[in-house]
Amino acid sequence: MSTQHIFQEMDHSMNTLEEKVQLMATLTCQNIKHAMQALLSQDIDLARMVVGDDSEVDELEMKIDQMGLDILIRFHPMATDLRAVITAMKTAHNLERISDHAVNIAKRAKRICKSQTPIEVIIIEPLYVMAEQILNDALRAYRDNDSELGQGLHACDKELDAAYKQVSSSLSSSLENSGTNTENILHLILVARSIERIGDLAVNIGEDSYFLSKARDIRHEQRKS
Repeated sequence: MSTQHIFQEMDHSMNTLEEKVQLMATLTCQNIKHAMQALLSQDIDLARMVVGDDSEVDELEMKIDQMGLDILIRFHPMATDLRAVITAMKTAHNLERISDHAVNIAKRAKRICKSQTPIEVIIIEPLYVMAEQILNDALRAYRDNDSELGQGLHACDKELDAAYKQVSSSLSSSLENSGTNTENILHLILVARSIERIGDLAVNIGEDSYFLSKARDIRHEQRKS
């Protein structure tokens, strides 16, 4: 097999790997959006759809892992190509965990929908808006190889953390003063926690994007600062 042919095969494999990651990112973002819509609009059917759609995200993660390992074994990539494979696999792992949190939100939405005691869920929406923006920026940093954008997400996540603490504190206070609606308040507290974790996982993607571009691991630098 000629060297040129090997390079062509490797390019094809790398492009296919990237396409799978982008597809996984699209489906994950869709799951989060649908989960939050299910919660905010009390749509139990939409919540059920999120739970079912998560299996496709899981399958894509396994495919991406297998494709990445095949590329490492067959082509022994180096430098940027090696980082691209590693980052693709790590991004897929973070996306799978994000989709799991979307499922958690959807399951909580289902229970709130079935509850006979109504609860105001709008308090959660600002957290979601912030987390969604961080995730979109992280995926753009990955897609566009934008190291500066990826590095800057940590500051945005601090704002999300502060907002999460305020919401959590408010819900906890409501929990203490609630008579019959404690279960739904607990559901909302756990939804808020899932949204906060989505922000953390999105930051991971941004940091891995920086590694892809600059060949430097900034995870612990960012956390210590």
